[in-house]
Amino acid sequence: MIPISDNIPSRHFPVINWTLIALNIIIFFFTLSLGKDAEIFVKLFGVVPYRFINDFDIYEISTIYTSMFLHGGWAHIFSNMLALYIFGDNVEDRLGSFRYLIFYLLTGTAAALLHIYLNQDSVIPTVGASGAISGVMAAYIFLYPRAKVITLFPILFIPFFIDIPALVYTGVWFITQFFSGLLSIVSNTAAFGGVAYWAHVGGFVAGAVLLPFMLRNRKKRRTYIDEFYPW
Repeated sequence: MIPISDNIPSRHFPVINWTLIALNIIIFFFTLSLGKDAEIFVKLFGVVPYRFINDFDIYEISTIYTSMFLHGGWAHIFSNMLALYIFGDNVEDRLGSFRYLIFYLLTGTAAALLHIYLNQDSVIPTVGASGAISGVMAAYIFLYPRAKVITLFPILFIPFFIDIPALVYTGVWFITQFFSGLLSIVSNTAAFGGVAYWAHVGGFVAGAVLLPFMLRNRKKRRTYIDEFYPW
């Protein structure tokens, strides 16, 4: 199941969203260019919970933000950037570019802090924009609850495209992240299957909580036919 696009066009060019996508891709290729030194680079600029807690300083705080622009492989960056491309432009359109950037960074911060709290002894570096993007996805379903996600279902190498309600698509995604996170606790694994599920949950919850505050006191309010909420 691969999301392709949504049915909500953005009204303005999403300059911040495209900038975030470009930076992630550039840094990913830079990391690849390091060859054997890439592992050291990731350890330096990724979030390492044990190091963050025991060597807490400005540098460790900065890794929360540098880690958001690092990715562990082609599938990792492709899935993240695809989700950011699909959902981010509309959220930026609604929040405005500056507030969208702050929102993105705050949800990414919340995701990292929850992961650190639940994995305090982990020395495995955590990287990726997933936490921040989870927050963007949460904002999207509150802003556009009637939106649909055009999704690719390859069956026996035959592509089928189906419109899935964004609320269903994102809801199923969140439930899988939550229960996978519970499984990681039961199995006593910091990142079950190599995925920091609790970072996704933390980012998503932070996005839902922060959204009303980020929308408050907007001078120009745009009305969409698919919004249920009056903020």
